[in-house]
Amino acid sequence: MNSPDLVNRVRDRLAGSGAAITRAEVARAVREESGIAGHDDILVATDRMTQEFVGAGPLEPLLRADGTTDVLVTAPDQVWCDDDRGLRRTDVTFANEDAVRRLAQRLALACGRRLDDARPFVDAWLPGRVRLHAVLPPIAAGGTCISLRVLRPARHDLASLHALGTFDDTVHDTLRAIVEARLAFVVTGGTGAGKTSLLNALLGTVSPGERIVCVEDAAELAPTHPQFVRLVSRPPNVEGAGEVTLADLVKQGLRMRPDRLVVGEVRGAEVCHLLNALNTGHDGGAGTLHANSPAEVPARMEALAALGGLPRAALHSQLSAAFHVVLHMRRERDGTRRLTDVGVLDRAGDTVRVIHHRDRLKSLLAERGVAAPW
Repeated sequence: MNSPDLVNRVRDRLAGSGAAITRAEVARAVREESGIAGHDDILVATDRMTQEFVGAGPLEPLLRADGTTDVLVTAPDQVWCDDDRGLRRTDVTFANEDAVRRLAQRLALACGRRLDDARPFVDAWLPGRVRLHAVLPPIAAGGTCISLRVLRPARHDLASLHALGTFDDTVHDTLRAIVEARLAFVVTGGTGAGKTSLLNALLGTVSPGERIVCVEDAAELAPTHPQFVRLVSRPPNVEGAGEVTLADLVKQGLRMRPDRLVVGEVRGAEVCHLLNALNTGHDGGAGTLHANSPAEVPARMEALAALGGLPRAALHSQLSAAFHVVLHMRRERDGTRRLTDVGVLDRAGDTVRVIHHRDRLKSLLAERGVAAPW
């Protein structure tokens, strides 16, 4: 019932109909092309064909499952899923390599992108907060690879993270003091470490009298705050036009009277505009940054600033005055996320380093009239 010949005939019929591809349209095409009369057989065939033509196909149930963060296809019989239990192989399979390639190309088309021999890879956003990355052979030597990252709105507040064991009582009070003192901070960590969740929770403690303007690649942050304004970037279309970058949005955000300017994830030349903003009276700014440890933050900032043409010396000069605190998140082997480091940026000669110095943090809080909770 799901032979390649039938799949091709159903595909041709759907393409020729001009109608939106829905489950009902798939069922109609299956009935007309297969000659199946039995109701149960039609349902079975429709389920299989719907996976072929609608949504993410056989990957759809994995994407919809609670807690899923990544779905990875490395071969027709190797589909992996990452969630709170860690990365594991699933029992989902594809009929063959062609089926994986067809899905990758269909998903790319849904993003408004090409994926073919001339452009054998794609990195784009699917409707429904899923990031697609796919690579075709021969670039992917073992066969078509699909990586789907599920972005879920960050909903935790500071109290719930505390209850989950992300940090202890003293750190909980310290985080509140950092926000109250309007110290600029950056949350660091690896992929899936909980950076966005912590940033979201901290923004939820900002005074309701302050206006937060946030720029993101995808709408992840959703703090409970009455004056939270979000700007979301936009990729170029098929013709390569219409792109709106994070750097563009940082500049626009500065014109929207922000009390706090936030970059959901600092990943490129926008760091130059953010540093300029935080050096011109915009206190309390924040963002997240991929880094394996707090000590790597200056070097990561150097690399990103170079994309915007900011020299190393200028970067260190601005960085020391722009950000005050580094909060480092780590994902443990058992899947739990913990805040493992609270560091302070310190100028040492011509360079900036991250140190763990409670007295220095205490002084920064005191300068802004906030008592340290220790």
